[in-house]
Amino acid sequence: MSEEQRSLKDIINFRMQKLEKLRESGLDPYPHNFTPTNKSVELTQNFKEFENKDVVIAGRIMAVRKMGRASFFHIQDTAGRIQIYIKRDKVGEEQYKQFKLLDIGDFVGVSGFVFKTKTGEISVHAKSITLLAKSIRPLPIVKEKEGKTFDAFKDKDQRYRNRHLDLIVNPEIKDVFQSRAKITSALRKYLDDEGFLEVETPVLQPLYGGANARPFKTHHNTLDQTFYLRIADELYLKRLIIGGIDKVYELSKDFRNEGMDRNHNPEFTMLEWYEAYSDYEDQMDRVENIIRLAGEAVGKTKIKWANSDIDLTKAFDKKPFLDLFKDATGYGLSDADEKKLRSICREHQIEVSKDANFGQLLDNLMHRLVEPNLIQPVFVIDHPKAISPLAKHHRNGDPNLVERFELFIGGVEFANCFSELNDPLDQRKRLEYQAKLRDAGDDKAQPVDENFIEAMECGMPPTGGVGLGVDRLVMLLTENRSIRDVLLFPAMRT
Repeated sequence: MSEEQRSLKDIINFRMQKLEKLRESGLDPYPHNFTPTNKSVELTQNFKEFENKDVVIAGRIMAVRKMGRASFFHIQDTAGRIQIYIKRDKVGEEQYKQFKLLDIGDFVGVSGFVFKTKTGEISVHAKSITLLAKSIRPLPIVKEKEGKTFDAFKDKDQRYRNRHLDLIVNPEIKDVFQSRAKITSALRKYLDDEGFLEVETPVLQPLYGGANARPFKTHHNTLDQTFYLRIADELYLKRLIIGGIDKVYELSKDFRNEGMDRNHNPEFTMLEWYEAYSDYEDQMDRVENIIRLAGEAVGKTKIKWANSDIDLTKAFDKKPFLDLFKDATGYGLSDADEKKLRSICREHQIEVSKDANFGQLLDNLMHRLVEPNLIQPVFVIDHPKAISPLAKHHRNGDPNLVERFELFIGGVEFANCFSELNDPLDQRKRLEYQAKLRDAGDDKAQPVDENFIEAMECGMPPTGGVGLGVDRLVMLLTENRSIRDVLLFPAMRT
């Protein structure tokens, strides 16, 4: 009976028996260390350099052809795969007998020399094999023949729940996370080179703020105090601007207790930076530069996104919020109230809560009618004050507008920026208005943060601030349409 035909319980029991036999033979199936000298890719890409030379490699057994006096198997390391040839006369009777007790999934170390088989496959002829870890639980069965893969481990739900198995049997997945590391390094390098200071602010906060979002709530036993997981870094980073650190940034985990979809996970990575004596116009240049540099870091400045070709090398467009709203609905926003917005929602068959306020109605309309059509990079500029409680009033004198932009690419928001509000009296009024919205049932409205307002009363210079969604940027630059594909361990329903 083959292993595929056994039940999981039988397979585990059978492997446990093999483990016991290995121990009885005097072999330690879980040794403390092993020192490889090479990776598989070095040998396969530089065969002439390594031909007939001794090497030491290590990895997980991924395929086995056990025969009489000689056998073949493939091991996989972090760089790739390579074939191993083992001959009983070369390694000895006892070690070959132990090899027969090995399974797919076991880690082994191999000492031998590099050669090509009669079929031309670069391989290592084993002089000795060391078991490094016995696999008790089998891997998902992936059949391969003539370079083609069958019965691959492709169920996304199972892959997300078992990322270790996903990485083992779909090693190309590692490319996404290697790209992610390069992207975050490029983001940091840009800001470091521009003189920004990287800092760390509290994850547990006595009062949350900096965004309109529902927080996660917890309790600190020693302090007997309610804390919240941060929804944004903004208010703490602004305190540092007030304190005299003119350029500051944080690459952080934020948490929002909200819905999940292809663009949202309750735990996500944000990059926020703040620069004294600048405004949102200055930050448009920074955002464009940093995204382009991140793309260059992974060789992706021209991207396939759904049915569109996105070119990050071209200058990003700019379009006023009000113009986009009018183009999509046929109505201007200057004279609109909640009743009018609700009417427009009905006209476009957009369902909204009967308790939805002006800002929520406006967000729904923009999300449904405008954002999906913003494919090429575009800064949506000059937002209504009603949905921007932390942004500075517009210098053009319109009392209903603020200096804010959102960057959209491929119909998805990537960045949000303000010319930051630095008038403490105006800030108090806006947060008090947010508090009224909370009292009316908007659980995403921001509370009044007295400590932040007191800090602002000490004086805050003109400042430009940006929040950039790192997960979404990785999605774009690796051409993945779901945030779960760029998170090693996304949130899953149990």
